[in-house]
Amino acid sequence: MQRRMLTKEEEASAGAEDMEVRREDQEKINKFSSLHQKETNLEEELGAKMKEKEDLEEISTELELVDEDEKVPYKVGDCFVSLPQPQVLELLESSTQTIDDEVEALKSKLETVQEEMGELKKALYGRFGRSINLET
Repeated sequence: MQRRMLTKEEEASAGAEDMEVRREDQEKINKFSSLHQKETNLEEELGAKMKEKEDLEEISTELELVDEDEKVPYKVGDCFVSLPQPQVLELLESSTQTIDDEVEALKSKLETVQEEMGELKKALYGRFGRSINLET
């Protein structure tokens, strides 16, 4: 995404318009701001979940190389329990599926937030033109 700053001429022409900010405009600006913050938080959470999923898949791959009769430490809460390798693989698979579901839910929320931000951008840029900068 490319950031764009106004030139001196654009600033002067934008200042000459001196448009009044109505209450509903301010509410839209505030809503956009809160949605932007929510978008940032969702993106961070999504990144963390994707990293966690990647780690679980890597662990599963490594565990496939372990002998099936061997006990593998598996973290439950704050402690480790020694379980057979096939059982640990099943637990990791269910954890991966849970994370997949959480990732899909986060992507859906993120898409909804971005659509709403797009609508607000259209309305605000339509009203204020170059006098407002909503680029994130």
